[in-house]
Amino acid sequence: MIDVYTLGEALGVVSSGRVRHEHEARLDVCGPEFTLAVALARLGHSCAYLGKVGADELGARVLTVLRGEGVDAADVRVTQGGRTGLLLRDTRVGLSPHVTHFRAGSAGSGLTPGNVPIDRIGASKMLHVSGVTAALGRDALEAVRAAVSAARNAEVMISFAVDYRPELWASVREAEDALTELACDSHLLFVHQDELDLVKPALTPEREVVVDRGAKGASVRSDRMRYDAPGPQVPVVDTSGSAEAFVAGYISAALDGLTPPERLHRGTLLSAAAVTSASDWQGLPTRAEL
Repeated sequence: MIDVYTLGEALGVVSSGRVRHEHEARLDVCGPEFTLAVALARLGHSCAYLGKVGADELGARVLTVLRGEGVDAADVRVTQGGRTGLLLRDTRVGLSPHVTHFRAGSAGSGLTPGNVPIDRIGASKMLHVSGVTAALGRDALEAVRAAVSAARNAEVMISFAVDYRPELWASVREAEDALTELACDSHLLFVHQDELDLVKPALTPEREVVVDRGAKGASVRSDRMRYDAPGPQVPVVDTSGSAEAFVAGYISAALDGLTPPERLHRGTLLSAAAVTSASDWQGLPTRAEL
């Protein structure tokens, strides 16, 4: 049985101090669900990833990383004639990175409901989806909905990270409607402090809601109790990937049957590992290192 099934877009990412001035840059691959899948696999969980990549060098690199890290990539499709999307990331000391997207028309944004393996999702312990993939276009949103429907029909636990990226949505209203729908379908909900108003109808007592409070740490409301954990006190190299790493740590601890405070603790450990590395995922720990 697969522990966690997830779907999303993996991209190339070029990082530089200031693109307009720097002569050197760093090439990597990334993506919210991509990072989560790698993080869970390193901790010994079986994780399957669904996505599309172009028949190009970036697509080959995505597949190489997934397979090398032990992620089940059997459902990843290579789109002939398509291209793998790309992010250009300006890293700024003391500030969040400035990201420019080159993903319109990319292979990864072409996920459709027909790509979703209903039986594989139904045989998993958990499905994890994010608001980033839902924002990639109508077909991608319908693919996420199809996956959620498959999980719900098979009584598979559904995890959803709101992960609101305003630059990917046509309007706030469109984002609010889609994100609230998916949040209400979830059993485990991950939301940033500034996203709470977007999904307010989903913030009900029966749902496990994990709130990322930035530098103040994180909290979870479970079984009508609230638990808090402080933010990691570590040297920060790059904050990219830290949110996905936190989610992976929390899910890992949930799969291991740990308590909500222990889940928060593992989440903060993985988040700390992520921010101390220039890569979204390369600095994440194995089970032995954890």
